[in-house]
Amino acid sequence: MTRRLLAELIERNDAHVAALDRAAFDDCRDAQRPPVVSVCCSDSRVPQEGMWAADRPGFLFTVGNIGNRAVDVVDGDRVLSGSVAYPLAHTDTGVVVVVGHTGCGAIGAALVAAQTGEYPDEPGVRADVAELVPVVESGLEHPAVDVTDPEDSAHDQLVEYNVHEQVAFVRGSDEAAAADVYGFVYDFHHAYGDRDGAVYLVNLNGERDPETLRAAAGPNHADHVGSLL
Repeated sequence: MTRRLLAELIERNDAHVAALDRAAFDDCRDAQRPPVVSVCCSDSRVPQEGMWAADRPGFLFTVGNIGNRAVDVVDGDRVLSGSVAYPLAHTDTGVVVVVGHTGCGAIGAALVAAQTGEYPDEPGVRADVAELVPVVESGLEHPAVDVTDPEDSAHDQLVEYNVHEQVAFVRGSDEAAAADVYGFVYDFHHAYGDRDGAVYLVNLNGERDPETLRAAAGPNHADHVGSLL
């Protein structure tokens, strides 16, 4: 099994190499200037480059972790993740995109922890989930979130709430003072629409009003705006 996967990985890389034209790295071989840094959940069902059709090198600076968190803790202080701060400070990146996703397991685990005090056993996973618990606890106070809903919509509402919280933290950092910050939810549970893999804009520089977001997205992309809150 392991050897078959090893062969598959190499074959997938061969396909990647074959898809690149000879000039693919000409503009970024010695330095990068990606216009966007994307903070996305590391869930295998959420292809960070694929969702933006980023098929050329140099467009997307990718940051992945469970729960699409933009926060690091340094000496007890909450600071902007170094993986987000780096492109903002050193590669002229001007847009931060925070992407949550429907059915997020990290948010689900944080919800369980908030309700029961039970955390995952693995120390690293426990620490990551613990970072999300205050977000979930705050989200549970939102008037739209109802954990008794028989449709179990609270989970995805908390996913969206976490996106809002991460966007707010990024926007409050010194490193992102001149950046635009977008919040999206990647949907494959039809919580926002019926298109698997579609992203829905829920936040634009702190603005959450769907009508305002539709106006910003433009008439051709208004169907990529949504809200569960």
